[in-house]
Amino acid sequence: MHYGIERIGATVIPAGSGNTERHLMMMQDFGTTAVVGTPSYALYLAEVGERNGVEFSKLPLRVGLFGGEPCGEHMRAEIERRLHIRATDNYGLTEIIGPGVAGECECRCGLHINEDHFLAEIVDPETGETLPEGVEGELVLTSLTKEAFPVLRFRTHDLTALDLAPCACGRTSARMRKVRHRTDDMLIVRGVNVYPSQVEDVLLKIEGIEPHYQIVVDREHGMDRMEVRVEVAEEIFSDVMADMVAFTGNVSDRLNGVLGLSVKVTLVEPGTVERTAGKAKRVMDNRSLE
Repeated sequence: MHYGIERIGATVIPAGSGNTERHLMMMQDFGTTAVVGTPSYALYLAEVGERNGVEFSKLPLRVGLFGGEPCGEHMRAEIERRLHIRATDNYGLTEIIGPGVAGECECRCGLHINEDHFLAEIVDPETGETLPEGVEGELVLTSLTKEAFPVLRFRTHDLTALDLAPCACGRTSARMRKVRHRTDDMLIVRGVNVYPSQVEDVLLKIEGIEPHYQIVVDREHGMDRMEVRVEVAEEIFSDVMADMVAFTGNVSDRLNGVLGLSVKVTLVEPGTVERTAGKAKRVMDNRSLE
């Protein structure tokens, strides 16, 4: 990605991970117009910047290229609101090339696959049978131009669907739907299939909940137990216990309605859930440790 950005005439400032205050300083000193990273780190960047008095609306920053982990529309909207940018979703994986397999255009109606370099197929995760256009399945990729380390029909474990219709932007390459689930990130709790993205979709629709959460799965007396720890805005914490109980009950009811599963909800103060410069660790499945 570094050399690709240079190829189009842009200047790259390699920042690495961590030292967020230094990143913010460079963005201000160099007049950065684009930022690349994971969506969870973009939110952390906004959090640290706000805490240090950075006015993102006055920076030249205008676009973000994010990938490496799922990003729902509510999280995207939060990133755009706080960083004052237009956020795009991008897809890649280390085994194929890293960033660069597919990315959104300005229409944001799917990620354009770079079909001159990658052959994309969608297969049934269970049988391996090729699925038709528009049907969700596991993405399989073959590299067409990669030298020295070609990859043939690599199963990505990412669940998506293909759209072969021309895009409104004028491009005619196939588009893949935003990846929200993986075949290997599904949790089975008391016989119910649960995807972390389902939890995120519910939480980020509730006013007062911050975009930081953690799912903890344990086993007590032979029974699975799922807890969702969510950060909430300071104004949510109240001296009136009835208000806190009502808010927690509302969150729990909405999760139960979507997941079909009884979930314990724990409210935590802002900054409690661990932040990371890389991919956010959303799930702690302690059953495997027993």
